[in-house]
Amino acid sequence: MSRAFVREVEGGEAYEDLPDRPISPHANLVTPTGLARMDEEIATLERRLADARASDDKAETARLSRDLRYWSHRRSTAEVVPPPSDNSQVRFGSRVTFERSDGRTQTYHIVGEDEADPSSGSISYASPLAQALMGKQVGDVIAVAHGEAEITGID
Repeated sequence: MSRAFVREVEGGEAYEDLPDRPISPHANLVTPTGLARMDEEIATLERRLADARASDDKAETARLSRDLRYWSHRRSTAEVVPPPSDNSQVRFGSRVTFERSDGRTQTYHIVGEDEADPSSGSISYASPLAQALMGKQVGDVIAVAHGEAEITGID
């Protein structure tokens, strides 16, 4: 390959151009726990960024600066939604249990986008599954991948 088409990185300028993390177009709804986690993440990033700057680690400084910008923005736009006081229907913050047509029972906590971790039992309120569950009551049936599911509990 011709050297004319290879960009040499000098002085770390490639690290200075990291693109910002994308920001969701949805409202930044969070649970009180999610807000506390944001604050912890920001504090951790600030400490790690100071260490990276002290050791003159340009790549780590760029990455941590980008992440800190993201979390600072998300924190500034966060709308805390208190836990629902009425469990008669699914809302943001509800923990919903449903039984699929194949007999599997699943429970998900509906949370903000940055809090969501389906493998740990939490899903974003903006996800298709959460949208299908919103406003439903115990006994209601919703369409899910590969069948239907009946809501059996709301906490």
